[in-house]
Amino acid sequence: MNTKHIAIFASGSGSNAKKIIEHFEKNDKIKVAIVIANKAEAGVLDIAQNAGIDTFILKRDYFYNSEQILTVLKEKEIDLIVLAGFLWLIPSYLVQHFPNQIVNIHPALLPKYGGKGMYGHHVHEAVKAAGETESGMTIHFVDEHYDEGNIIFQAKCELSPSDDALVIAKKVLSLEHQHFAKVIEEVLMGKVGE
Repeated sequence: MNTKHIAIFASGSGSNAKKIIEHFEKNDKIKVAIVIANKAEAGVLDIAQNAGIDTFILKRDYFYNSEQILTVLKEKEIDLIVLAGFLWLIPSYLVQHFPNQIVNIHPALLPKYGGKGMYGHHVHEAVKAAGETESGMTIHFVDEHYDEGNIIFQAKCELSPSDDALVIAKKVLSLEHQHFAKVIEEVLMGKVGE
């Protein structure tokens, strides 16, 4: 079987990317081929370089006003794009070129608390403000809209009234670290429906 190649797109410190890289480090069937960040100072770039993985810094104009990123992804023979805390909307040319081959993780139980501007602490603060008794994370395929693609997997955690947004964030991140890499592997091995 041919090795499957992943491109990770990220914007921040890269804790999910790190877990994914570690998960596939000794896997001969799946490998993280490149990490693409939209900020030169993103911590995820250091994680990738320390793991010997190629990196690429994405400029907004390049991403939205050209399709050149497809050349980078083709050179790396990418089978799956993984958004691990990547905050830009994916342009339609990329969604069309990679149908059901782009997955995202969202720190809430979609369809609640999704959409533009709903990322990171904003999500957890909204969950707290609504008095939810549970939260969790959602892994979904990516379409042309924020957080609207078909759901692949969800995991839940209980919330207590004393949990603030920081505590909720920790609980949800723990679920993300526990499940994201395993679900990516299932998607690549064809164990998840289209």
